[in-house]
Amino acid sequence: MTISQVKQRAETRVLVVGDEPMARLMKLALNHGAYLVQTANTVAEAEQLKTDWSPHLLVVDIELEDRQAIDLIADDGIGGTRTPSIVVTRRGDMQTKLAAFDRGADDFMTAPFSPEELVARVLAVMRRSYGEQMPFFPTIRIGHVEVDLLHQVVHVGDARLELTAVEQSLLYLFASNPGRVMTREMILDSLWGPDYFADSNIVDRHVGNLRVKLKDDSRNPRYIGTVSGQGYRFLVEPVAVS
Repeated sequence: MTISQVKQRAETRVLVVGDEPMARLMKLALNHGAYLVQTANTVAEAEQLKTDWSPHLLVVDIELEDRQAIDLIADDGIGGTRTPSIVVTRRGDMQTKLAAFDRGADDFMTAPFSPEELVARVLAVMRRSYGEQMPFFPTIRIGHVEVDLLHQVVHVGDARLELTAVEQSLLYLFASNPGRVMTREMILDSLWGPDYFADSNIVDRHVGNLRVKLKDDSRNPRYIGTVSGQGYRFLVEPVAVS
């Protein structure tokens, strides 16, 4: 089956499975018209969507529910065949990789990852699985900030920003959870994983660096607000543009 045949039948459907912050981040990176994206935050919800929605691709955080989510990638999908899948994990050890590939994973990503890496891997798996490369021209506008995933460029107005991979992932994590209070623990877990031991101020340091590059005044913020005693809140709703 080619991508053209898939698109004639329906939009290409991607099911993203993971805890809420991670799933929102991945959905924002992919939700640009080329794909129809749904998220599941539990294994049971994912199994139901696989049955009812018949996705063409799974992107699965296998840390979900004590690693039970890994069983999703081995189950049959469209037409009784295995659904192509990309596994996401916060563990980079060889045993985890081998277990994922043994279950049938088509690709493997270790968090933290940049949105560009996710897009590139999804495109590659779709091309290998369905025979053709899909057109994809993703740009996200966040206030005065534009993120061009295809060319890996971030602009504020006419100025081009040089963001590190962590800063880009942090920007996407905030943008995919607008209005929601993100605690330092949530940010640390989403970007580095629950087993990562870090200085207590590592999140504040990266948020501070991102604010400087966005020219965002912490006392009168346009993008990232501080919630005293809790963490941070993103103040702008992102918009996908073509």
